[in-house]
Amino acid sequence: MKYLPLLWANLQRKRMRTSLTLASIVIAFLLFGMLRTLQAALTGGADLAGVDRLMTIHKVALINPLPMAYANRVRAVPGVRAVGWQNWFGGIYQDDRNQITTFAVDVPTFFDLYTEYRLTDAQRKAWEDDRAGAIVGKAVAERFGWKVGDKIPLRSNIWTQKNGSTSWDLNISAIFDASNGDNSSVYFHYDYFNESRSFGKDTIGLVNVRIKDPQQAGEIARTIDAMFANSSTETKTSTEKAFIQGFANQMGNIGALVSAVAIAVFFTMLLVTANTMGQSIRERISEIGVMKTLGFSGFTVTSLVFAESLLITAIGGAIGLALAAMASSGLAQALQQYFPTLGVPAGTYLIGSVLIVVLGGLAAAIPCAQAWRLKIVDALRKN
Repeated sequence: MKYLPLLWANLQRKRMRTSLTLASIVIAFLLFGMLRTLQAALTGGADLAGVDRLMTIHKVALINPLPMAYANRVRAVPGVRAVGWQNWFGGIYQDDRNQITTFAVDVPTFFDLYTEYRLTDAQRKAWEDDRAGAIVGKAVAERFGWKVGDKIPLRSNIWTQKNGSTSWDLNISAIFDASNGDNSSVYFHYDYFNESRSFGKDTIGLVNVRIKDPQQAGEIARTIDAMFANSSTETKTSTEKAFIQGFANQMGNIGALVSAVAIAVFFTMLLVTANTMGQSIRERISEIGVMKTLGFSGFTVTSLVFAESLLITAIGGAIGLALAAMASSGLAQALQQYFPTLGVPAGTYLIGSVLIVVLGGLAAAIPCAQAWRLKIVDALRKN
């Protein structure tokens, strides 16, 4: 720490050069933080998925419906604890820009399948007893100022009622705070939805299955699909995590994309920082010679060069990651309805710390070697 003023003074010698180098490091770590945030937003739902839940959909595509009778047949499969179903509704509130994740679900089995949604016994009973009742996430309720007891009209961009209307009136029975981060969704009674829709009656979007032993997930999934093999409506069953990950994979290998961009950005940053350090050492060759003349060992001088590179990398990295956290916080407010888990993953800061040390060390490698090999006579002669 006693050399910190010296290191700080060296960084201030060429302020414009130092500022530009610092800016490149800040931008590199800012992009890294935002890329990690995007990766977590697209794939984070899979990490929060229940390990003991399966999802059965149409073998061809999710948009193809299944007969509701399939749920009762799945319920008889050995190893199955609970079975329910749901239909994608495609909720829109007032304006087309206000799209809300909305599902019509089998209310009697909903909490047997999903223990993450916390409601009191009174709230659960109120929802179960009200055929037009709905439970809404805390985030979406705060966004629109909804409260328990409000009647809200939700319009669907897919479904119509028998009377030609595309809007369903729902009564807010409770506001939930889910431990899996899903606080921007709305769930209402499938029976209420099914009895009034103009087409697709008694069909469901997917079957939700909770199993007793997660180790038997593969075997149970194969058993379910074998039940409906060679039928007019074949199925595909997978774990909830694999189901969610499949959506993210439609955009490509997110992890590989993030890694490729991060490598390119950090390589560019490394070149800029190494060039800055190299120029700085060349300008101070005589000073290094004087320091060695005064008794500074080669190790001490080399350590100061390394510390200088590490300091500027650490300052830039810390600022970049802080800006990424601030930016992701702002985006989380604006995009909560689309990405409920948006935020910088905690592991990003650990990875960032390692990158600061590694990149700072690599940038200082050649200058450190030059300072270590430099002889006093050669240094003073150059003066």
